[in-house]
Amino acid sequence: MGTLTTMAGRKQFDVDEALRRAMLVFWRWGYSEASIDRLTEGTGLGRGSLYGTFGDKSNLFRKSLLRYAETYHPLYEQALSGPHPNPSAVMAAFLQVSLNRIADPKVPDGCLLTISATQFPALDAEGQAMVRGMIDLLLARLAQALRAAGATEQEATELALCTLATNKSLAVLSRAGFAGKDLATVAAAAARIPTTPTSVDI
Repeated sequence: MGTLTTMAGRKQFDVDEALRRAMLVFWRWGYSEASIDRLTEGTGLGRGSLYGTFGDKSNLFRKSLLRYAETYHPLYEQALSGPHPNPSAVMAAFLQVSLNRIADPKVPDGCLLTISATQFPALDAEGQAMVRGMIDLLLARLAQALRAAGATEQEATELALCTLATNKSLAVLSRAGFAGKDLATVAAAAARIPTTPTSVDI
């Protein structure tokens, strides 16, 4: 899978697998620290093959980020599709996707979109637009699901921001070595926010 082979004196490789491996390099190191040497080592490609196939580092990053979104954002879509009995359930479902990804030992800790947002100034204009666009799409989809679960327009806007902020904090805390049970506690606390004002019987 994805290994280099030689046919008729030319190196052949699986482009999709090479892109997946490049995605993992950017995910682990972030754009700034994902050097060409790390990318060639991670993908198993020489510089010529890397540049010839994917273009420069910025272009490879954008392709990797798109691959990341194509892999993980459908899981968020599935979680948000519902039906959900209340806004808390929407938030819990969304954050559970994040917890599941963080718990996967086959991928780096954190989130490629999150680490890319933290290195926003290092990205070119197209990369910045892609990062912000993906965040905005998640926010819009969250708000839509929250409204469907009974939140008002203002509540949906506020809770979508809260949920996304929690999502990003989980990614950062996981990279700092916080245990899965601690991350689950953060997610559960955030999901309780919508019901807190009405939890006292009158």
